[in-house]
Amino acid sequence: MVRARVSLIAATLALGACSVGPDYRPQTPTELGVPVAYSVPAAPTPEDLTRWWNRFDDPVLGRLVEQAATANTDIAQAVARLRQSREALVQSRASLLPTLSGSTGYQRNENLRGGGRSFTLPDGTVVDTGAGGTNSYSIGLSASYQVGIFGELRRTVEASRAQYEASGFDYAAVLLSVQSEVARNYVIARGLQAQIANARASLGIQDDNLEIAGFRVQAGLVSSLDSEQARAQRAQTAATIPSLEQQYNAAVSRLGVLTGQAPGALKPELATTNPIPVGPATVGIGIPADTLRQRPDVRSAERALAAATAQIGVAKARLYPALAITGNINTNATSLAGIGDAITGGLFAGLTQAIFNGGRLRSQVRTQEAVADGALANYKGIVLLALEDVENAIVALTTAQAREREFAIALDAANNSAILSRSQYRSGLTDFTTLNQQETALLSARNGLTQARADASSAQIALYVALGGGWDATTVPEAPPRTIAAGTSAVPVPVTTTTPASETR
Repeated sequence: MVRARVSLIAATLALGACSVGPDYRPQTPTELGVPVAYSVPAAPTPEDLTRWWNRFDDPVLGRLVEQAATANTDIAQAVARLRQSREALVQSRASLLPTLSGSTGYQRNENLRGGGRSFTLPDGTVVDTGAGGTNSYSIGLSASYQVGIFGELRRTVEASRAQYEASGFDYAAVLLSVQSEVARNYVIARGLQAQIANARASLGIQDDNLEIAGFRVQAGLVSSLDSEQARAQRAQTAATIPSLEQQYNAAVSRLGVLTGQAPGALKPELATTNPIPVGPATVGIGIPADTLRQRPDVRSAERALAAATAQIGVAKARLYPALAITGNINTNATSLAGIGDAITGGLFAGLTQAIFNGGRLRSQVRTQEAVADGALANYKGIVLLALEDVENAIVALTTAQAREREFAIALDAANNSAILSRSQYRSGLTDFTTLNQQETALLSARNGLTQARADASSAQIALYVALGGGWDATTVPEAPPRTIAAGTSAVPVPVTTTTPASETR
């Protein structure tokens, strides 16, 4: 009998090593339609962009980006989802192990009439103590084990593991998005500070022009048209400042919220005007295939495809027999001393097979195959979108840098023209209309250079994010303990994950 049970267990373990359904195979870059090189000029040597914000050499920017990584509420939600996915994996792994439960009981039976002792009270009342009852003690232990003969349990764990890893990459994608939003709004804020400074500088010059025009009108050298033009020009310039200040306030408020603070928390720190952060002149882009390893959204889509593929095996396993083994041990005694005198037990192995279900199980297989096909299409689409992001960012950066060079020339020329026009107007060699045009061109050139510089920095930020910068792409983010996520930090611990031996069943 013992030998037969051992043979049964060995046979079930051997069957449990089998798995139905397709084994997942990662797609190659060629199968995903990834070209060998970008269609726009790009440096073929990739760079380590894990902490790309340090390349802008702006301590305030670096501090805000790192603060957002630990305090942003969107990141905290992504960490919570990652923890949920981890617990789903733990629950899935538990199905590989047997379940064990125990029970214990005590029962007291009393003989309330007769058979007991009695005594008489002083008033003559007879009291029956009801003694002579019996005790009953019981202890039981039961176990059950679901044997995944055709790999349904292994496939379920495989799917849960892929979903957990996908959640880790989803967290990284949220992290990159928040980092880019912080950097982008910081550039916007510094750019608006520069535009406000440009407007106020022009306003000071226009105040002088208005005063000069007033003197010339009083002297009878020109008509009041000059002073009215000067007054109108000054008012138009002054009117742009409140709008710029409103936009600046919105950018600073957004930075406060992104870093997990009140909207106005950063206003004192950013009140001092600083230049727009400027990154390095060139960025090592690498080749398109690098995107598959660096972009967390691409890797998340790949893991989602792996999970969908494993679910096909889970659905197919339902078409075949399922084996469950249960056993129990029980003992009953009338005293604790004799609890082990009589022990009974049982072992049962049951095999179930679906005979008729109207085609529901096969339909579930086809459904999972359709889900996997959709996941593959989504994976390919995200890869192509990632390459599109990189190429668009490269073009945006090169064009912004070209505009910055041209606006620098335009500003130099406009500044010289404005100086000459101002000097000529004071000498009466030109009219105020010409001076007005030159002053307007100077302000436009200043703002154009400021905007081009901000656009170049924003494009460089977008390029870093499009390349997958901002996290360690060599690792898979793991869920942190709850005390970290709910306390002072919400940053998962990135580690390289491996498949535990218990998952190979």
